[in-house]
Amino acid sequence: MNILLIGSGGREHALAYALAKSPLCTRLFTAPGNPGTAQHGENRPDLPVADHAAVRAFCEREGIGLVVVGPEAPLVAGLVDDLTAAGIRAFGPTRAAAQLEGSKGFTKDLCARYGIPTAAYARFSALDPALAYLRETGAPIVVKADGLAAGKGVTVADTLEQAEAALRALLSEPGAEVVIEECLVGEEASFFALCDGTRAIPVGTAQDHKRVFDGDRGPNTGGMGAYSPASIVTPELERTVMETIIAPTLRGMRERGTPFTGILYAGLMLTEAGPKLIEYNTRFGDPEAQVLMPRLASDLVPALLSACDGDLAGVALEFDPHRAALTVVMAAAGYPGTVVRGSEIRGVAEAAASVDTHVFQAGTRAEGDRLLADGGRVLAVTALGDSVMDAQARAYAAVARIDWPEGFCRRDIGRRAVAREVAGEGI
Repeated sequence: MNILLIGSGGREHALAYALAKSPLCTRLFTAPGNPGTAQHGENRPDLPVADHAAVRAFCEREGIGLVVVGPEAPLVAGLVDDLTAAGIRAFGPTRAAAQLEGSKGFTKDLCARYGIPTAAYARFSALDPALAYLRETGAPIVVKADGLAAGKGVTVADTLEQAEAALRALLSEPGAEVVIEECLVGEEASFFALCDGTRAIPVGTAQDHKRVFDGDRGPNTGGMGAYSPASIVTPELERTVMETIIAPTLRGMRERGTPFTGILYAGLMLTEAGPKLIEYNTRFGDPEAQVLMPRLASDLVPALLSACDGDLAGVALEFDPHRAALTVVMAAAGYPGTVVRGSEIRGVAEAAASVDTHVFQAGTRAEGDRLLADGGRVLAVTALGDSVMDAQARAYAAVARIDWPEGFCRRDIGRRAVAREVAGEGI
């Protein structure tokens, strides 16, 4: 089977690694791809993924049996709808179902209607009533852009001044909307479920590190590192999440005529009152995919095909229960603000020389034999280990082999999990 993977980030490099291993995969194309995805198939930077007619024509010409959409923007733009209408199997939600990520207000309203536990909230499109609500509610409080913001449209404000500044910035754009939320207290976890429109099966957990600096300081980013599994998500907690969050979401989407097929990625806050939904993403996470895919013991392709066909009965994705994975994101100086592109990166092959280490590429480009930085988050250095502590040590040892003075990373990825292991809780 020929497979087309859409995207160019570290998530897509990790997915390309997993898809190419499948015995069902004859040829793998990635559009546009990056130098990392080129290690597992053929990049097609000439294919404009925003031109759905061009993607459809490419699939027909190359006999594509499955399209896997990595990032959120093509999903929200309806790429799956247009490919499905042409008889091409595409993994991911329709445009209407992708509203779960494309509109935070939509998701909050769905939660309210179907009793899904989440933070108290209000929606606004005008500044004055938003400011009035903010001043009445007080800080700490969370201000979110309603639409897609590449993981950076959230302000967790400790003061009213911070919240007001975020509101003024977000609502300065014509037609903008915001969601103001209660600030939940607890520990965050990422929970993934594979869905076929009716059924859902759990497919792994992780913990991301959103803040740019050690100790969870600085602005939010797309993610500075992650580890999997999240030991704080116990089997009992997994059942609770499936019953109180995932299942009613699928029921609600089905009842409104927009059934959800694809990966449902629930960002959770584990509070004293139980797990609450922070927000949904409608695809694999980045950098979570970079720790999930190396732990995957099953063939990914048949599971994705079963989801596309609306029949996950009997399907399970198995992950190595004895090994943890940890990834450290190396970013360009200045991230998440303005970054300088074009600096050379050396030592990637040496860092990935062990069977237990991977260097997933994101914001990179090749210039002859040279690998250059070409974005904010540039590399995801991932290692497997017998514990999170072991994986952490291997990942940072691999980071040390990379020669890139213009890059930086957090030095505390996995600290909570390591503390739990030291306390004897294990993975």
